[in-house]
Amino acid sequence: MAGNITEPEDEGINGINVTPLVDITLVLLIIFMVTASYIVKETIEVELPRAAHGGETVQKTFALLVTRDGKTYLNGAPVDDTGLVAAVNDARSKGEDVQAIVGADKNATHGMVTHLLDVLKGAGVIKFAIQIEKQE
Repeated sequence: MAGNITEPEDEGINGINVTPLVDITLVLLIIFMVTASYIVKETIEVELPRAAHGGETVQKTFALLVTRDGKTYLNGAPVDDTGLVAAVNDARSKGEDVQAIVGADKNATHGMVTHLLDVLKGAGVIKFAIQIEKQE
């Protein structure tokens, strides 16, 4: 009889106990809810005054053009280096952020365009672009 004892068979897992998962999720939720109140800073309600020109940065864009014979035009009017520097300084004295778009004839010399970019950079223009025509 002693050898006839049957051992209980190992049964597989028939269900998943989700109670520990729910407990951990609720604890994390409570931790996030408590710490969220410390993260959000208290706001002070203030009615700010209004101004027509306050906080705006006005950008002035210069359209520069170099012809094949080396003439320089600023917004359609002929200009030399001193006139260009004076126009940039005038715009900057008004508090405008100056940027330039430089267009040049494809037969204009590289040196002329480089000289124009150098004059612009010396006058304080740090934003400029080269104007091109899209090829079809």
